[in-house]
Amino acid sequence: MFVKLLTIVFFSLLSQFPESSSQALDFTYNGFLPPLTDISLEGIATVTPNGLLKLTNYTIQKTGHAFYTKPIRFKDLPNGTVSSFSTTFVFAIHSEIPSLSGYGMAFVVAPNPRLRYATASQYMGLFNITSDGNVTNHVFAIEFDTIQSPKFSDTDDNHVGIDINSLISVESSPAGYWDIKGQFKNLTLISRKRMQVWVDYDTHTHQIDVTMAPFRNDKPNKPLVSVVRDLSSVLLQDMFVGFSSATGSILSEHYVLGWSFRVKGNAPPLDLSKLPKLPRWERKRIYNIFKTWMPSVCIFLIPFLFISTIIILVRFVVKRRRKFKEELEDWETRLGKNRMKFKDLYYATEGFDEKDVLGSGGFGTVYRGVMLKTKKEIAVKRVSSKSHQGLKEFVSEVVSIGRMSHRNLVPLLGYCRRRDELLLVYEYMPNGSLDKYLHDSPEVTLDWKRRIKVIKGVASALFYLHEEWEQVVIHRDIKASNVLLDSEYNGRLGDFGLARLCGHGSDPQTTLVAGTWGYLAPDHVRTGRATTATDIFAFGVLLLEVACGRRPIEIQNENGDQRVFILDWVFGFWNEGNILDAKDTKLGTEYDRTEVEMVLKLGLLCSHSNPHARPTMRQVLHYLMGDATLPDLSPSDLRGNEMMRLEIHQGLSETGMFTCGSSMVNSIVSASSGR
Repeated sequence: MFVKLLTIVFFSLLSQFPESSSQALDFTYNGFLPPLTDISLEGIATVTPNGLLKLTNYTIQKTGHAFYTKPIRFKDLPNGTVSSFSTTFVFAIHSEIPSLSGYGMAFVVAPNPRLRYATASQYMGLFNITSDGNVTNHVFAIEFDTIQSPKFSDTDDNHVGIDINSLISVESSPAGYWDIKGQFKNLTLISRKRMQVWVDYDTHTHQIDVTMAPFRNDKPNKPLVSVVRDLSSVLLQDMFVGFSSATGSILSEHYVLGWSFRVKGNAPPLDLSKLPKLPRWERKRIYNIFKTWMPSVCIFLIPFLFISTIIILVRFVVKRRRKFKEELEDWETRLGKNRMKFKDLYYATEGFDEKDVLGSGGFGTVYRGVMLKTKKEIAVKRVSSKSHQGLKEFVSEVVSIGRMSHRNLVPLLGYCRRRDELLLVYEYMPNGSLDKYLHDSPEVTLDWKRRIKVIKGVASALFYLHEEWEQVVIHRDIKASNVLLDSEYNGRLGDFGLARLCGHGSDPQTTLVAGTWGYLAPDHVRTGRATTATDIFAFGVLLLEVACGRRPIEIQNENGDQRVFILDWVFGFWNEGNILDAKDTKLGTEYDRTEVEMVLKLGLLCSHSNPHARPTMRQVLHYLMGDATLPDLSPSDLRGNEMMRLEIHQGLSETGMFTCGSSMVNSIVSASSGR
């Protein structure tokens, strides 16, 4: 009875274990001589007559798989831990081009021997673009990669890596081995030489070791790649083992010469003497053809390349010269150093790059630049014109003005003339133009001390132009945007594009109105004649603009048909007995009341409608410096200014439009309000 009961218990326990007759635990292949009943081949994988497992051939963008057909039981229970396992194999990689390689190969443990959706090239027949990295892959692989793929964070193009569900290795190392002296020796995977690999997994420590060595060397004591990973969540109870490889644009052949595997123990050793030999590779036909025809090809190719290079260089030089071509007429030779090269200005402004634009308007565009040789900062005004009439006279006057030297003038360094454009080169003023501080930026402004300093500087410059230089210079375009500030916020008068010269005691013979609307004197609009008095009128408007922080003309409604002249506006406050109420509110309380009042009244006096009633710049400078006291004026003394706006409108209707006195710079005139 006891024996019968024991028998029943034994068979009952036995029935609880899964059937294992179809699962293999170990195998050994010392070569792969056909017929092979336990190895399945997919893709371009084949077996050679002498027993080589050839995973790939010279076919581009293809995959090759070779798997042991029987499933391997890696777990005793479906949810158990993975048993220890070990494998060893001998492989070799032959590249069509010895110095380059196609893609590598891998030892694979997968749930299915048919990886049908895996792609070639960098995916090595293991995954595709969508499956790479998925935990549902249940794939463990040892890759022997011969292409560096940044996408997979490869360290180089000759490495060995441990892959788990992804081609981004959890651990990798350059291919090689540790010799008995503990020194690392490199191995080149595409060297066409045979190499042996050992892969070991320990179920207790979960350590994965990958070791490799040259053919016929003993297994090194120190593994090449080692990492601790529990494969129980990666591998299923029954898995398939095999090899995968792929080709790309550069072709390679991947060979496995022998292979053994065992679960719960070390892989059986291979009989290296029985392994098949690799083929004796000969140079490909294309290489032989190349070598045969190379001398003949060189005879024609080298002269062709030489001639082509010469043609390209000549075209480059011609194009470059044409790009920087300038016209130099006889009359310009006497101007000497004032003429500058377009090439130097082109490189100084980085090809007139838009990021270096300082400003633009009807006159053209101004660029900031740095001269390459001297490192001097410059401002280049690029003026275009379709007319060449008066060019000689215009340039001569510009160059003459360039000889002037005053601390409150923006130095004109020179000019450049090229095709239909003119370039004027000035010294760069780092703090930009005055109008920026008065109108453009509410957050950035100037206190009164700096404003009066700027006013005195511009007055000193105008006095120099009108009375101190060898000729009388009529600037004709005095406005806030033409007053530039240097590094110490000194006011410097610039932009002499409209300036005219005449002898002392005479006026320039101009009959066309030139300047900026809002700064034009009524007498200049009416007659077209520019005099020192018309400059003083514009300076008077500038005085009011600096003190009030308002533009010369401001639009009061959206339609733009109601405009307020700053002259009328300030005069209105003065007429009411509170002229200081016209001051700029941004000045706060830190200002000299007497000085501000004097500047406002002087501005109205300078902009008197009667040119003979305006003071000279010598008198203006005396008032500003405190050397003379401004006459005790009253609104009745300037009552004639009430008709000023009417006179300006009449002058505008008579002239029809504002045009420049020189046809070379018709585009210089800015018709925008206060600019």
